[in-house]
Amino acid sequence: MSGRQGLAVLAREVRRISRPHGGYDVSGIVTEVSPGHCVVAGLSRHVRIGDFISFRHDDGVKLAEVVSLGPDQLIACPVDGAAQAAIGERVWRQGAFRLSPHHTWCGRTINALGEPVDGLGGLEHGTVSRPVTGAPPASMLRQRVNAPLRTGIRVVDVFTPICRGQRLGIFAGSGVGKSTLLSMFAKAADFDRAVIALVGERGREVREFIEDTLGENMKKTVAVVATSDESPMLRKLAPLTAVTVAEHFRDQGENVLLIVDSLTRFAHALREIGMAAGEPPVARGYPASVFTALPGLLERAGPGPKGAGAITAIVSILVDGDNHNDPVADSARGILDGHLVLDRALADEGRYPPVNPLTSISRLARKAWRGDEEKLVMRLKALIHRYEETRDLRLIGGYRPGTDAELDMAIKQAPVIYDSLRQNPDQPPSADAFAELAEAMKAAAGIPATEPATERNKR
Repeated sequence: MSGRQGLAVLAREVRRISRPHGGYDVSGIVTEVSPGHCVVAGLSRHVRIGDFISFRHDDGVKLAEVVSLGPDQLIACPVDGAAQAAIGERVWRQGAFRLSPHHTWCGRTINALGEPVDGLGGLEHGTVSRPVTGAPPASMLRQRVNAPLRTGIRVVDVFTPICRGQRLGIFAGSGVGKSTLLSMFAKAADFDRAVIALVGERGREVREFIEDTLGENMKKTVAVVATSDESPMLRKLAPLTAVTVAEHFRDQGENVLLIVDSLTRFAHALREIGMAAGEPPVARGYPASVFTALPGLLERAGPGPKGAGAITAIVSILVDGDNHNDPVADSARGILDGHLVLDRALADEGRYPPVNPLTSISRLARKAWRGDEEKLVMRLKALIHRYEETRDLRLIGGYRPGTDAELDMAIKQAPVIYDSLRQNPDQPPSADAFAELAEAMKAAAGIPATEPATERNKR
């Protein structure tokens, strides 16, 4: 046998060994089983944290992810929470979980493992295989964020405008309107593709969101779903799968919108997995690995390298008990490029979307505002602040009109600003938020309306 033939035989044997259940692939034995994890002996030296292992179950081959390694044994959490291995069962290594996204995935709904769940048949796979735990582009090779985006949401485009490649958080308590606001972002026309991760969502709401809320926009959208009843492993994988699909479109030069609802449920899944691996809690029950995984996910969004597109990320953060100093909210706020604060008091007043313009911030707003728009917004915020800080005084009749011209103007203009920012998800996106606000304020002052913003934009 020649040297070249020997190398070919060796390469063939290596490929054979690397196949699941094939040839001389290594395996281990389950030695302990708990509700959320199992302990396997004999595989520790052949796998890494994050690799998948497999075992046979009554329903077929099931997967588990390695979450902790020791010298003689490892801990793995089952991907399907209902599928548990048995003591003495043999387990095989599978390697890192990878995806091969394809442009035909648009319009489809998949689970966290990249499998279709919409009943529309199988998926076509691309030629590039990507690990779901990929690294973000190198910081000095990324493009700069400069191009403003118009979302069509008036309160966002006026007070917290965003740019292409920005990462924005929506912070709110339960039932305040996060999902509704996210659906309005999904309808924005400035994106080529959208990837939406529904993490820990109620099962009955998934189809309503996809069919009713997204509607025609679903044609350019890939939805990744892991409902609340699924295992913490699937709820952890769903955002990673979504950002991997978004990276595929970004590398094709497209402008991608990534929506994650919610980052908090992703953190909850990580907490369950970390506790199963024996990690000690360091902040209100969260282990340290949670605060390592959050930037690992969020940093993958943003502008790509030269020649690629950008991923604009909108993530929702559920603040427990409306406490904005919750560890997850506090950590995410430091990573993101801005945050929208949804105020329960505004929602109770019937003002939707209930974005508080005084506490919401876009760190890239100056790159999105044009001309004198920044000065105008600062003036509007000053009026709103003056109006709100004197609310109690006015309610008890402690203010007499005419004694403070600035406050008189705030009392007259702030309600007009609030009314102009009201926007129903069923309404068409705003074409020019500043022009529409100006028209509303002119109408309140009795000034004749000028040419509609839409006609101006046509020219």
